[in-house]
Amino acid sequence: MSILFIRILKNLEVFALNVTKVFWYAIAICIAIVLWGAFFPDNLNNITASFTIIIADNFAWFYVVVILLLIGFAIFLLFSRFGDVKLGKDTDEPDFTLAAWFAMLFSAGMGIGLMFFSTAETICHAFISTPNAPPGSEQAIMGSLQYTSLHWGLHGWGLYSIVALVLAYFKFRIGAPGLISATLIPLLGEKRIRGFTGTLIDTLAVFATIVGVASTLGLGSAQINSGLTYLFDLPKSFLFQMIILAIATALFIISAWSGLGRGIRYLSTINMSLATVLIILLFIVGPSVYMIEMFITTIGNYLTNFIQMSFDLKPTDADHKDWLNDWTIFYWAWWISWAPFVGMFIARVSKGRTVKEFVAGVLLAPTIVTMLFFAVFGSAALKLENLGITQLSKLETETVTFGMFEHYPLGTLLSLITIVVIAIFFITSADSATFVLGMFTTGGKLNPSNKVKITWGIILSAMAAIVMYSGGIQGFQNMLIIAALPLSIIVVTMVVSFYITINKHM
Repeated sequence: MSILFIRILKNLEVFALNVTKVFWYAIAICIAIVLWGAFFPDNLNNITASFTIIIADNFAWFYVVVILLLIGFAIFLLFSRFGDVKLGKDTDEPDFTLAAWFAMLFSAGMGIGLMFFSTAETICHAFISTPNAPPGSEQAIMGSLQYTSLHWGLHGWGLYSIVALVLAYFKFRIGAPGLISATLIPLLGEKRIRGFTGTLIDTLAVFATIVGVASTLGLGSAQINSGLTYLFDLPKSFLFQMIILAIATALFIISAWSGLGRGIRYLSTINMSLATVLIILLFIVGPSVYMIEMFITTIGNYLTNFIQMSFDLKPTDADHKDWLNDWTIFYWAWWISWAPFVGMFIARVSKGRTVKEFVAGVLLAPTIVTMLFFAVFGSAALKLENLGITQLSKLETETVTFGMFEHYPLGTLLSLITIVVIAIFFITSADSATFVLGMFTTGGKLNPSNKVKITWGIILSAMAAIVMYSGGIQGFQNMLIIAALPLSIIVVTMVVSFYITINKHM
């Protein structure tokens, strides 16, 4: 017994030596939030909602400006003299094939969110809460896909591309630790970054990642449960969602244990293939011509109105300003708060690519695929509601996709494939998050130990369980929006630091 106890102490000592202060600070914050959400969920929602309203009312313009500046900087890099600079040494080659690379960055960047909102958000913008037109009108229906493209297109991927590029450049070209704070050394100095300032920055990045992924895992569990209920009349309850979460946790821990090159890469590739099959099948059994026409029209509307939509803050339209805050500003804040996690993961799998190749791949390819995904799923849903065949707008958000499938041939098969796709996105998102959290809390190690990754996996699942138990997902999402304000300032500072550094080394 004493030998076993000594071994446990030695393992704990080794574990403690492998993590930084950021780990322990983040753990303390997580425990506080779990307790807050478990015992006082309404208080959590109310307090965070109050801060969210203040931020939306006073800093919406700042989020808009930051996102647009990042898109502009990404486009500038595509055509600049920095385009041929490698994210690594000049002799480095990419670690992953183009297909595997794209599958991994897409799975980490959108994943469950895309499956959750592709039909529900489109229906909402057309028939429930519309940006510029009466619900159900032709303008509202056409505008629904236009605004989903705004929310899920260039703005989000432009942000991800720049944050990921800066992290990859400093890690693989300069040799800095894989930390958000390390990219700011040229501006703030090594002493500050090694001290309290750097710890604060990295703890904020860890906090945003934990809360964001926990909320996503809660959404994923709810949608999987909804799909199984719709298909097999299984119970829709907290207990059943906990069973789903437990199974998914075991699977993504196995994936995390197998390593980046095997677990995430294989699962991401499989899932992109399944998602492609899903889109093709729905296109075949659905209103194909309508989907094509909506897709082409949406591209035209998106490009034609891109500047107007991007800058429109509706200062004199109180009703539509509420819509803007609830949707567009919410998304900008959400993408910013997710940027450390998604950016670091994309950076980690992008070693050896040039700046031009990287920006084009991260900015353009996912935007096109996302718009295609919304065009197929969104159009299929819009057609049903517009013809009066069913009222998808009356269903819960997580049920809309399955309610749509019910009215098309092969509906059961489509629902089954969707559940599998959501489940794999669930696993890859959590696996990616444990990897990034491991990097952030071990001083930027490229390959954090399995013990650290599994620890974070368990914590993420515990946080997700609290989300489901307390119904506190809105509170967690509010915290993401609150975290986005200081993170947006950090992101802008990262870009300045990057530009100074790349200029110096050219």
